[in-house]
Amino acid sequence: MATRKRPMLVALIGSIIWWIFFTLTTVIVAPFVILFSFISFSAAYQTALLWSRFNIYSLSWFCGLHFKVEGKENIPESDRGYVMMSKHQSTWETLALSFTLPPHVWVFKKELQYIPLFGWALWSVKPIAIDRSGGQTTLDQVLLHGKNRLDKGICIMIFPEGTRVPAGTKKRYKQGGSALAVHAKTPVLPVAHNAGHFWPRGQFIKNAGIVTIRIGELISSEGKTADTLNNEVEAWIEAQQEELDTDGAAQISGQ
Repeated sequence: MATRKRPMLVALIGSIIWWIFFTLTTVIVAPFVILFSFISFSAAYQTALLWSRFNIYSLSWFCGLHFKVEGKENIPESDRGYVMMSKHQSTWETLALSFTLPPHVWVFKKELQYIPLFGWALWSVKPIAIDRSGGQTTLDQVLLHGKNRLDKGICIMIFPEGTRVPAGTKKRYKQGGSALAVHAKTPVLPVAHNAGHFWPRGQFIKNAGIVTIRIGELISSEGKTADTLNNEVEAWIEAQQEELDTDGAAQISGQ
């Protein structure tokens, strides 16, 4: 799918329309997610997925931002939950990964669930909300609540760098995700992408182009320490990022 750089005015108008669409769908759908959470996790989750799909595909309509997924064959067909670890460059992947990967919940700071409508709906789909003011350490909370979700067949998405990191850069990979995988005796599904080139943090205008999501083969945790597993996951993700970030930068520069 070929794309070309859009004139600034066209990109601005498209982004304004998208933000209006995003706001309207959030106001409309969030109450249903909250309501359905009292019925079942599945009902609330599927409604949230519908919202995510609307907003990701509307980016292609209004902003010329498309995406493709590589490595779908690496997603295991299993009723058992497992750990997923991904780069976190943008808000884009928090929406897109929700429906391109099996059902999963995130690990994030507890304060986010207090955001009106969005945060309340987020709370409704059973995330692992970390309370940094409590008596337990962050790792203890991840291990306790993460094992609970995994035992119920729900996968856990963890951004090992702990925060959004600008495209083309990296931070230290924290061991929460790998420690959980070792603790729960479950593998890790590694994910790389270049969304940060098209939707950088704090940027209003969305850049046209094609985001690539690349899914790797499962990395076993059997017989490994959290440190060893973490290093393996980091090595795979960062090796993919070199190619993906080069492609993303080239698209933005118009090459």
